[in-house]
Amino acid sequence: MMKKAIFSVLCLLSMVAVHAQSFDFDLTKPQPSYSDEMGYGYDLNTRQSESRTANNPFYFSVKVPDGNYKVTVTLGSKKRAAQTVVRAESRRLFIEKTSTKKGKFETLSFVVNKRSPYINEKMSVRIKEREKDYLDWDDRLTLEFNGPAPAVSRIQIEPDSSATTLFLCGNSTVVDQHYEPWASWGQMIPRWFGNGVCISNHAESGLTASSFLAQNRLEKILSMMKPGDYIFCEFGHNDQKEKSPGSGAFYNFAYALKRFVDLVRQKGGQIVFVTPTQRRQFDESGTHIVETHGDYPDAMREVARRERVPVIELHEMTRTFFETLGFENSKRALVHYPANTFPHQEKPLADNTHFNPYGAYEVAKMVVMGMKAANLPIINQLRANWQDYEPSHPDDFQTFEWFPSIIYENLKPDGN
Repeated sequence: MMKKAIFSVLCLLSMVAVHAQSFDFDLTKPQPSYSDEMGYGYDLNTRQSESRTANNPFYFSVKVPDGNYKVTVTLGSKKRAAQTVVRAESRRLFIEKTSTKKGKFETLSFVVNKRSPYINEKMSVRIKEREKDYLDWDDRLTLEFNGPAPAVSRIQIEPDSSATTLFLCGNSTVVDQHYEPWASWGQMIPRWFGNGVCISNHAESGLTASSFLAQNRLEKILSMMKPGDYIFCEFGHNDQKEKSPGSGAFYNFAYALKRFVDLVRQKGGQIVFVTPTQRRQFDESGTHIVETHGDYPDAMREVARRERVPVIELHEMTRTFFETLGFENSKRALVHYPANTFPHQEKPLADNTHFNPYGAYEVAKMVVMGMKAANLPIINQLRANWQDYEPSHPDDFQTFEWFPSIIYENLKPDGN
């Protein structure tokens, strides 16, 4: 009951009309621990250390209204060399490992979306009980500084109304996975876009196209989007399990997708369909992926054809990806870990649907390639260090680097 009461208070606070303001924090000077009264500070019981051997991740939060924010971070320290990774909210990747020598600094910027469940005085997103702990839904913008030796000297935050927002709709293969060791492409894709694009990920584990609509999640997106923004939809994993009257790929599923198209276009948005990622289910030879999604990918393609919606073929790209890695190595892209790999993990993890950070990172690259294949104008905002990708030639999982966040859970996400 206490968690529900606290969450209700946060929702009420988010309803108060607050003018978005700019912030400038000098982290070379003492900063407080976060409190609602102060409205900023180190969070999640962490704090930056200036010790020469400092290697612990830390979090810094600022209470802000819903919206997009340009964040500028100055990485480095006068006292020591550093290697810093920057993520935000629920583990959204923005800056990969950046090395700075003692007394040297690097200033980088990106745009982050912050949201709450509040839509208007009569409507809020009907989020799950589990989501109430997510950093994505609270009343603050949270930055995570990770890496072998993170160091940050300055954080600047200012409202941004110019960036094109790319809203993501979907399930557990898209969502900003809150807990290690799970990850999804939606929280990796921000890394590849410059300040002209902001990713706002509204996906959640276990959802179907219909339940996404029923929980007011699209209503939340429509309340935030502006003409010209993008809405990407990836569904199919959970939709095929619906058994109520009218269910089916070419019935309820296709109808729900048509509603997405109509509602988004009424508000001037640009909608894109993303076919569902494959499950890691090989045939008896261990060579080819078995189709497990029935008619659902084809139903999505058919609605896209009729409504002239661009389609990103993750279904086919992830098939190629898994088959290229092979039966054993494809486990390296998913949550397959022996017991005791993570804190309090007494049993092995063997999940053939949900990606780990390496797999999510690779799938995010496939989505970008799908954008390029569809010739979406948003690709003009890719960062200069983007390199084209082929799922038949994936990155080496043995050299992939990921520095785990401090938030773990051994419970598999909803959906399959």
